[in-house]
Amino acid sequence: MKMQELQKIGIRTRKAQDEAVALLKLNSAHAGSFAAVAENAEAFLEDETFQKLAQAILDQGEDSFVPREEPAPWGQWGEDLEEGAVNQMRNACDLPVACAGALMPDAHLGYGLPIGGVLATEGAVIPYAVGVDIACRMKMTVLDLPVNWLEDEQDRLKSQLSRDTQFGIGASFRKPHRHEVMDADWDVSPITRQNKDKAWSQLGSSGSGNHFVEFGILTLTESQPEFSIEPGKYLTLLSHSGSRGTGAAVASHYSKLAMEQHSDLPRELSHLAWLDLDSEEGQEYWAAMSLMGEYAAANHACIHRSLAKNLGAEVLVDIENHHNFAWKETHFGKDVIVHRKGATPAGDGVLGIIPGSMASPAFVVRGKGNPESLHSASHGAGRVMSRTKAKQAFHWPDEKKKLKEAGITLLSAGLDEVPGVYKDIHSVMAAQDDLVESIAQFDPKIVKMANGGKAED
Repeated sequence: MKMQELQKIGIRTRKAQDEAVALLKLNSAHAGSFAAVAENAEAFLEDETFQKLAQAILDQGEDSFVPREEPAPWGQWGEDLEEGAVNQMRNACDLPVACAGALMPDAHLGYGLPIGGVLATEGAVIPYAVGVDIACRMKMTVLDLPVNWLEDEQDRLKSQLSRDTQFGIGASFRKPHRHEVMDADWDVSPITRQNKDKAWSQLGSSGSGNHFVEFGILTLTESQPEFSIEPGKYLTLLSHSGSRGTGAAVASHYSKLAMEQHSDLPRELSHLAWLDLDSEEGQEYWAAMSLMGEYAAANHACIHRSLAKNLGAEVLVDIENHHNFAWKETHFGKDVIVHRKGATPAGDGVLGIIPGSMASPAFVVRGKGNPESLHSASHGAGRVMSRTKAKQAFHWPDEKKKLKEAGITLLSAGLDEVPGVYKDIHSVMAAQDDLVESIAQFDPKIVKMANGGKAED
């Protein structure tokens, strides 16, 4: 019996649903009595079989979760999306605070809201719909160095990349970077206050998983008003990372608060518990999230500043955007909170960066401001398998050969980040041609990620 069916007959809270599931495990025929128990729970309080379920139903109270009469409208881009991700998007649109949604073509399963999910709410912010890595972002810097450095000066680029970057859990610098973000008000939340020293030590570092820093070639085929450079090929630096351990601490703390406030949510919606924006907790989370946005941007700024300085390069163009964030926007004539969990802002004329994999292109895009997608696009290619399955399916000797054939120099990465774990970026881009237009292409050449098992093994 599905959770949606239990909700419809009045078994709405996680506790009540757990009791129902326990009964089904004992005897599936018990399902035939659930509606009667839900309708008149008091009559079953002395029933040896159903008394625990009856009590749990009575404990729900009149203020327990009730889904919308009609789900909030939402659209989907791309076909053959992971069923779990589609179901998560559908469930999110049952929330009473939801007013619209969109699912991007790179979508895959996440916590609560799927990766690639966009959700607009009224008067509420959902910490898990923002994500654990708050304000994870992309940054691209076009340098004035010759493109032939990628071959002629490869050792120098590799060496500098290794010296100026740190990856993974606990990554930090003996001599902390300096950036004005550390002069901001870190007392906006007890979590940011407690983690300020940690954040400072990690400033300029990158996370694990799919985070990277890489050198490559940007190809600009036509003049673009947003670029101060002529069409051609340019040596370019691209990075992907977020707000590190402090962002994760903020997400964890306020997600737990939200879940405690909405303990009546059914299991499939428990990670979509929200905080009212006019509450103290909601205001605290919003301020902390905003600070993590500034901090994530500072991480990238430190990386790009250090590499450009130590290579003696001038910056020709800077482009950046972040995802895993919530924005106050106006859509359909309403002031709403738009959560983009693994989705790129794509308002009319807004620039963004959508990467593929370590061996496939990234694209600089210009948003088309499609209202149906809530002005959003995908944030990448999207995974096609879990990290566990990837480690079972791939082997470094085979992957090294493929990367060499593709002209990629890999300094470090986990086996769960090889190209085969991602969708074809060209198909993903084709599925959202009504959301963004591509104006430039970046091809990675020297790639560094967190060492989840050495590529040379």
